[in-house]
Amino acid sequence: MRRRSLLAVGAAALTLTVTAGLAVTGCGTSRMTALHANCTTKGLRWKLTVLKKKPHTVHREARLSIANTGAGPCVFRGFPAFEVHVGKGPESGAVGHGKTLPIDLPRGGTVLAPLRYKDCPKGTPPSAGMVSNDTAVVSAPRDYPGRQAVVARDEAGKRLRMTLCADRIWMDPPREAAE
Repeated sequence: MRRRSLLAVGAAALTLTVTAGLAVTGCGTSRMTALHANCTTKGLRWKLTVLKKKPHTVHREARLSIANTGAGPCVFRGFPAFEVHVGKGPESGAVGHGKTLPIDLPRGGTVLAPLRYKDCPKGTPPSAGMVSNDTAVVSAPRDYPGRQAVVARDEAGKRLRMTLCADRIWMDPPREAAE
């Protein structure tokens, strides 16, 4: 009986040591995300790149790059807000598709959010549902009041006007950029 209880105590001590070791080294994203605050719009640098249109498609692809420029690491938790407005008139907003996981974003780290929207062909007459602008309004997840404008650029870095023929932009789950 005494031998069995010593084995149980030894196994429990080993489990406790392994668990404590994981907590100290910070292994696993969920443990680290609990230690960091959520990312805020103010602590992020935003870049909107509209990719070259593929032939024979009605959709256009874009990429929202979000870099942590804050003082330390933060947690990017969810879909960012993304809208294209024509003054106070029509707007087209992003709708997230898929499941997001919290991303522990170190200082200087980058998150990418792929976008896709219905592009109006050149020469399309303006309509009530058409949204055309060279800037978008963005904010970090759960930080909607912290909105800021970001300029749309092509792959060469030249300012580009986005012309959307739908009120919805599809956004894939944000993912951490490879270093």
